[in-house]
Parts: sequence; C-alpha cells; structure tokens
Amino acid sequence: MFGKEKTQPTGRQQPRSTSSRPRPAAAQPIETTIGPNTHIKGDIQGDGGLRVEGIVEGNIVITGNLVVTESAKIIAEIKASNVSIAGAVRGNIHANRLEILETGRVWGDMAVKSLLTNEGAYLRGQTLMPQDIQPPQIEPLKPKLPERPQTPKPPVPTLRAVTPKKQ
Repeated sequence: MFGKEKTQPTGRQQPRSTSSRPRPAAAQPIETTIGPNTHIKGDIQGDGGLRVEGIVEGNIVITGNLVVTESAKIIAEIKASNVSIAGAVRGNIHANRLEILETGRVWGDMAVKSLLTNEGAYLRGQTLMPQDIQPPQIEPLKPKLPERPQTPKPPVPTLRAVTPKKQ
C-alpha cells in the first residue's frame, strides 16, 4: 500500500549467523575450494578467497581470505588478508587478521595486525605486530629542558686549629 511492495515468502530462509560479531571472511566470497580428498604440492597464488579442506604443501599467497577447515593440513608459508584456522598449519603466516579456532593448531611465526585465539586453540611460535600503536604511558612525557652550565660553587673555608702562644 502507498508504494511499498509486499514480498511473498519464497520458502527459503536466510541462514542466520550464530556469532554476535561480524565475520570479515563474509566480506569476500570464497572462490576456490580444495576438497578433503585433495593433496596439493606446490604454490598457490590468487586474487580471491581460498577454502582448504585437504592437504597443501608449498606456499599460499592470496589477496582474499583463507579458511582452513578442521580436516585440513597445511605445510606452507601463508600470505592472505584474513586467515581463519580450524585445522593444522605448519609455517609462517602474514595476515591482517588471524583467528585460530578451538580446534586450530599452528606451528610457526606470525606477522599480523589482529590476532584472535579461541579457548582450546594451540599456538607455538612468535607473534609480531606492527609498531604504529604506542604503548600506554604511566606518566606523561615531560619535555626535556636544555641543560644549564653549572657555575662552580665558592670554596668552603676550612678552619684551622689554632695553638695558643706561649708567654
């Protein structure tokens, strides 16, 4: 009525997310899936998202998101926008955001802007985050004043013991 269209139910309902926070992986769709019965040895490069359910050995360099499912095993250097790990990964990871789910296991160093580990996740390696964020200060920084040259203090007179004169 009055220009508003009524929508008829199509019988399909949109899936609802069980998480209350938005997931960045939904921003870019997954274009490629490596199935659970697939084993790849070699490098993978791409501009889209990748979902791994099988085994990958080599390097993974993508501009999209990487989803590592619970059944996946990856031995690779990884560079991706966002990485979500529910399986096993051995290798260094470079990403904007890294999430290790409760079944996820990671052996390797990470260079990330944001790191999220769920309870039960396993992580063995070092984490490097960019240094553009300043740590909190307990006291405000005081400006450093130039040092003044110190003037020498006058010597303190010393007292001498006076012996009485004999008369």
